[in-house]
Amino acid sequence: MKKLLLSILILSSTTIFSQKKDTLKSGVYSWSAATVTKEETRERREMMEGSTLDLGYFEIHTSTIDPGKAPHPPHTHGDTEEIIIVRTGQLKVTIAGHSKILGPGSVALAVPGDEHGVENAGTTQSTYYILKMKSKTPMNMDRAKKAGGSIMVNWDDMVVDKTGKGVHRSIFDRASSQFGKLEMHETTLNKGEVSHDPHTHRAEELIILKKGEVQMLIGGKFYRGVTGDLFLLNSNVQHGLINTGGEPCEYFAFQWQN
Repeated sequence: MKKLLLSILILSSTTIFSQKKDTLKSGVYSWSAATVTKEETRERREMMEGSTLDLGYFEIHTSTIDPGKAPHPPHTHGDTEEIIIVRTGQLKVTIAGHSKILGPGSVALAVPGDEHGVENAGTTQSTYYILKMKSKTPMNMDRAKKAGGSIMVNWDDMVVDKTGKGVHRSIFDRASSQFGKLEMHETTLNKGEVSHDPHTHRAEELIILKKGEVQMLIGGKFYRGVTGDLFLLNSNVQHGLINTGGEPCEYFAFQWQN
């Protein structure tokens, strides 16, 4: 299988998909090509904004803030879930009055109605991803409450499972206010390894490349990605990932389905 994927790789394109405001298509959304805006409190990088089969609204941006700074005051969302992923630095995350210091690789989920905010608690700049997700189906707060509500997961507390190809960290697999199923994990994939055979599934998927260089098979072609890039995989689009860098790669993977 690895030889087959590498053969396809040699023939494939590495086109970067453009960012679209209306409908988000499968492809790679580049860290280096994203629009960067310098604001008074932060540097903001727009990665993705639009809609998908299951999402009426989907936005991903990053913020970079200086030590002791916050991007804006704490706030709430009435009908949108927000996921925070720390890329660098130490971030103090507060949700519904509870605070944690989260380091690189840590994740937080704020459900609608819970006030949340962040502040750089370290001595260097901190950069983090923000994912805002609103389903096309009606919000279900009872379902979110039964699933555990808002959560914060520190990288150091994640359970590490060794695989034959690297390491797997399960972050959450649950229902939410927006989805019947919302699953997230982190994979460390050894040099030259293929994540799994090319496959499809009903659930939409997002890959955030935490570290390394990879090629992602999407619908018969490979697309290159490097640290910071995103891969969006629409429902039932064939895909598979291979680590083409000189060291283990690391990535977050999300799946959601109404």
